[in-house]
Amino acid sequence: MTIDRAALGFGTGERAVYAADPWSSRGRLFAEVSSPTRSDFQRDRDRIVHTTAFRRLKHKTQVFIGTDSDHYRTRLTHTIEVAQIARALARALKLDEDLAEGVALVHDFGHTPFGHTGEDALHDVLKPYGGFDHNAQSLRIVTKLERRYAEFDGLNLTWETLEGLVKHNGPLLTSTGEGPRGPVPKPIRDYCEIHDLELDTFASLEAQVAAIADDIAYNTHDIDDGLRSGYLTFEMLEEVPFLAGLMAEVHGLYPGLEASRFTHEITRRQITRMVEDVISVAQERLREITPGCAADVRHADCAIATFSAGMAETDRQIKRLLFSRIYRHPEIMRIRAGAAQIVTDLFQAYMRDPSLMSSHYWVDHIAGLDEPAKARHVGDYLAGMTDTYAVNAHRRLFDRTPDLR
Repeated sequence: MTIDRAALGFGTGERAVYAADPWSSRGRLFAEVSSPTRSDFQRDRDRIVHTTAFRRLKHKTQVFIGTDSDHYRTRLTHTIEVAQIARALARALKLDEDLAEGVALVHDFGHTPFGHTGEDALHDVLKPYGGFDHNAQSLRIVTKLERRYAEFDGLNLTWETLEGLVKHNGPLLTSTGEGPRGPVPKPIRDYCEIHDLELDTFASLEAQVAAIADDIAYNTHDIDDGLRSGYLTFEMLEEVPFLAGLMAEVHGLYPGLEASRFTHEITRRQITRMVEDVISVAQERLREITPGCAADVRHADCAIATFSAGMAETDRQIKRLLFSRIYRHPEIMRIRAGAAQIVTDLFQAYMRDPSLMSSHYWVDHIAGLDEPAKARHVGDYLAGMTDTYAVNAHRRLFDRTPDLR
């Protein structure tokens, strides 16, 4: 792996020709006067940080239920770590750092309480009505559900930020109109009818670095949290040759290092090696594709910000380790079952009697809706809950609430 250090954007302030231009944005759904002091992407980033949805992330599960420890990652601290890595990648590749950071900060807005467990449970109960997808829910939040501005619902983000939110993992449609990863969720299809996000192309390189930053962040911090919890041990990390190599390196440099420092020395090296791998691959693909503008990135025949073949295999090995040792651990599965029951019980209760929702807005706006719209409305209410709010809501309505500790 080689990196062209002369081509890195550190300290130059220079923006590459293939970067998104913040002064030539494709605009917002509702026209606004531009700011004399901030680019449109800076304004997007700032709007995202000041939302209710962003604040709620502090009490939403990443992997471990928040009440287990003050030190485990939450959805908010995960998001901050993703944004830091995305910004570092964007700077190295001479991209617009504000757009990369904005996409990173908003990428998990649509997550339910209790992490992927809550998402799976909400998807199951909403299957007759189109199901649930957290990326589609993120779009609903920033285009409809956040109610802060006098002139529009949502945040009225730029086309580029919305595109990055929806397509950061790649195109949602092929050139023939098929979904390579399954049907496009209805909320995304509906929005694209009024504001086309061009689902058959890649997103900007800024969105791509935000996406790979997500993988780097959770691969690393789930190992850190797993070691803290005791579900992972250093011996288990030996199952992944890449991690075994990092541990041998740290042992050689710092023999007898205490466990907490040893863990940090491993994970900081993991992030560095993965970030450097992405930069090297991106530089090579940029040399091959020679994009002359951001549109050329979108119409390339492959993603540009990605792992090398070797690091992609390491990524798969780490994910297999995390799934087998943490995500599918019997104790975690017991907690997940309880969390899923809470989400399912609440959905059924609110569908039977919407007045149980403890907000005048949510109760008042459900009147007159047909069954599918009513279910989506209840789903929006549930998806916005934090872990603690969902547990307390369940305790108010039911005699027994599952123990999630």
